[in-house]
Parts: sequence; structure tokens; C-alpha cells
Amino acid sequence: MTLPGIPLLLQSIVSGILIGGVYGLVAIGLTLIFGVMKIINFAHGSFMMLGMFTTYWLYVLLGIDPYLSLLLTIPLLFLFGLLVERFLIDKILDAPEHNQLLLTLGISLVIENLALFLWSPNFRTIDVSYANKATTLGPVMISFPKVVAFVFAIFLTTVLYYFLKNTDLGKAIRAASEEKEGALTVGINLKKIYYIAFGIGTACVGAAGTVAAPFFYVSPQVGGVFVITAFVVVVLGGMGNFLGALIGGLIIGLAESVGAAIIPGQLKQFIIYFIFILVLLFKPAGLFGKANA
Repeated sequence: MTLPGIPLLLQSIVSGILIGGVYGLVAIGLTLIFGVMKIINFAHGSFMMLGMFTTYWLYVLLGIDPYLSLLLTIPLLFLFGLLVERFLIDKILDAPEHNQLLLTLGISLVIENLALFLWSPNFRTIDVSYANKATTLGPVMISFPKVVAFVFAIFLTTVLYYFLKNTDLGKAIRAASEEKEGALTVGINLKKIYYIAFGIGTACVGAAGTVAAPFFYVSPQVGGVFVITAFVVVVLGGMGNFLGALIGGLIIGLAESVGAAIIPGQLKQFIIYFIFILVLLFKPAGLFGKANA
């Protein structure tokens, strides 16, 4: 282990915050699905991969800028998530938890293997003109694509937060999450809410895939890189906690980036899992979660 100099430390902090916003957006979709439906979605990473490939092919075949492709990837992934919930997840909502886990894992395996069959395991990149564009602020180099990804992630998170807090449908989703029996009493259609919540969660991770595509590789296995981190973020912030997922993403992004400057090689992941273990030991409900009575 080596202590980084001030310039490297500042660079690591900035890079960590920027990628942390993307982690937060991935985790928000995951925590929304869990908060409303109480399902741990192991297919979440595969949905992100679909978002990245959608962005990639829209750019390669139609020349659509990756960030403009959000206008297509968000509704497409929302519809895909809604259909998955309607025809697959809905069938096992009342099944034992291990059956739910096995189904979402099976969905992930089918999607990834289909992607391998259609597009091969090769890594792809989106060669946009601004991919390597950066600005220098003192000793810190700030990547333009990562700044745009961070801004989009915060913007989409803010829009979703406003939707959940201030619209009738958003309030119905929150009611279904907090008190299902009460929601049924006032006439809320839980099946409809589940479709929409799963669709929104899928759209969030698809959007995260889109904003990450200009600076990250695209491959059928890329979802696995993000989904484990997303689970750590969700547990850190508190399962089902919207704000906790965003702040947890920033914390993990910082920990990963600073860890890479201190600990060589893949050992940088040690810091993330060390934080994860500490949270489970001393605050199992997460930093912003509610402890069970």
C-alpha cells in the first residue's frame, strides 16, 4: 500500500464522485424494485447491458449520439421491464424467496447468453469525437463524458424523485411500497403499480447503461461489473431507500477510486467489500434504512 500525493488524491476524489453518480442511478432502479415488490432482481445487470447495446447499435447503425439515444433507451427499457414483470415476475410474487431469486437469475442467464449468441463476447466501444475530451482544473483532469454521465444521472434521479413525491402515480407507488394493505383499501391497483415500478427500475438501469457507454466497454458480460457494486450500494444506503441509493453510490464510487490510488491491482475492491461488511455488522439496515423492531 502506498499513500498517494495530493494531485493523485484529488484526481481520485473527482473521478470517484463522477462514477458514483452512475452507480447511484443503477442502484436506484434496483432499490425501487425491491422497495415496491420486495424482490431482489439479479437480472438488473443484464438490463443495463441491454441499455448499453441499444445505445451502441443506435450509434453504429443510425448515427444517433449516445446521450440523445436516452430518448429511445428509456422508453424501450421501460416497456421491456414492464413486459418482463407482466409475463414472468408476476407469476412468482407470492412464491418463496428462493424461487424469485432463481427466476431473476434465470432471466439474466437467458439475456446474457442470447446477447453472446447475437453479438459475440467481443468488447466494443463507442467511438464518439468527445470520448477522450477532458478539461484541466489545477492538477485534476476532468473527463467530459464522465461529467455528462454524472449530470444526466443526477438529473434523472431528481426527475424520478419529483415524480414519486409530487404526482398521483408516484404517491401510489410510495403507498404500495410503505403499506400494501392500506394501498388496497384506498383502491390502488397493486398489479398496475408493480408493472410500472419494475418498468421504471429497468428504465433507470438502462439509462445508466446509456450514459456509461461513451467511456466504458460494451459486452454481454458488462452487467456483471456493475450489478455487484449496485447490490453493495443498495445495502449500504438501505434496502428500498431512494436517497440512500444515491448517497451510497457516491460513497462507493469514492471508495473504489481512492482505493485504486492506494491499493494496487484488483485489491482496490477490498475497500468496497470492507465497507460492506462493516455496514452489515454495525448497521444491518443500511445507513438510511429503518431497523426492524
